[in-house]
Amino acid sequence: MRQLTEADRDAIRLAQDPKFPRWLEQITATGGCSHPIHLSGSTTTLDASTGEIIRHYDTRDEPGERLLVRCRNRRVTVCPACSRLHAGDTYHLVRAGLLGGKNVPGTIRNRPRLFITLTAPSFGPVHRAGDRCRPRRDGGTCEHGRPLGCGAIHASDAPVVGQPLCPDCYDYTSHVLWHAHASKLWDRFVIDVRRRLASSVGLVQSRFALHARLSFARVAEYQKRAAVHVHAVVRLDGPTGPDDEPPAWGTPDLLIDAVRASARRVLVHTPYSLAVGELALRWGAQVDARPLHANGDGPDDDAVAAYVAKYVTKGASETGAGTDHPLTTRDDIESVPVNAHVRTLMRTCWRLGKLPEYEPLHLRTWTHTLGYRGHILTKSRAYSTTYAALRADRAAHRANGEQLGEGTVTEATWRYIGSGYTPGAAQLAAGIAEDLAQNREFAREAKHEQWWGE
Repeated sequence: MRQLTEADRDAIRLAQDPKFPRWLEQITATGGCSHPIHLSGSTTTLDASTGEIIRHYDTRDEPGERLLVRCRNRRVTVCPACSRLHAGDTYHLVRAGLLGGKNVPGTIRNRPRLFITLTAPSFGPVHRAGDRCRPRRDGGTCEHGRPLGCGAIHASDAPVVGQPLCPDCYDYTSHVLWHAHASKLWDRFVIDVRRRLASSVGLVQSRFALHARLSFARVAEYQKRAAVHVHAVVRLDGPTGPDDEPPAWGTPDLLIDAVRASARRVLVHTPYSLAVGELALRWGAQVDARPLHANGDGPDDDAVAAYVAKYVTKGASETGAGTDHPLTTRDDIESVPVNAHVRTLMRTCWRLGKLPEYEPLHLRTWTHTLGYRGHILTKSRAYSTTYAALRADRAAHRANGEQLGEGTVTEATWRYIGSGYTPGAAQLAAGIAEDLAQNREFAREAKHEQWWGE
């Protein structure tokens, strides 16, 4: 036993526990969650009229007198099991707004719908992949003595891709402040699209909501240069939302024109600073707006939903921008495993965060995301369903065999008592998660073979 690792000794101890089978059931129920939450408490279901106890559950009967539940972390680098579940929920949320379902009518697939991409502006030249990076016939150097161009051909995964040609010329201050205002810039963009749609058909802008509604779901993605750009599904509905048809004047071309014009027009001013001045922040010059057609002529709806779902679960190590956890001191910046470009962005966040004029931006709190303060995925209220509704549907489905009907009352008392695993438990949980993933893959392959065999 002494020659075994701590994890192996702990796993053996767990396996010898009389309640070990129940412990395995709990881990399996969480999908092999890497860092489950431990709860203590009880649930009692009563007949509302008689007070008779119909069902009672208490964690005192569980291994360790606790119940394990999912951590629900969306990042695959933190918890692969929960991120997979989150990706599935995101897929259904976005897909419902494209094709219907989840209480959204299927008629929305015939409405004006766009898949748009808005980029960050340039903060300085960076190395690019593909063809020759930045060829210059006249060569030349910047004021810091570095070449103004690069004639190399970089692979897409080359470490230099996304790095500034000259870090001293790169505008790190504007990069960070643009991130801090990106969500506000999006809000201004949506407002301006509505205004332009109204003006283009002769409506008073303030009365647009009486004729149509703009619904959307957007995801923020970090580019190689560690700058956020935005992908969004935009849909034109009637004034009450998905259940209402849009006006006859609402066409994809009209929506595309409004999107392109608003992306060029909107701007946000930063608070004035003696150290920085006042910056006017805009979207980048590259704007992509593609119509989504029900007949399949254009980007595929399922592919769009799958792309968004895949991205929202990516951790910082996959995107190459920031970290998955907040940084509390300046020393943390120097120790995180990031490249020099990202580290300089973090230092800039920390430096600007001490200025009183930028205090409302909470830049030090968001140093790990390089100043970006928005959620990875956001949507308008009327776009489709919600994460909460999807989770409630899943819980109801799992409890389908235990429906107790109307006329019952449930009393529950729960409290948090910890999280995570012991070394041996973590080892066993990882094995369960791997088995569940393989079973899903086998089921997917079997379904694919059955489909092709028909």
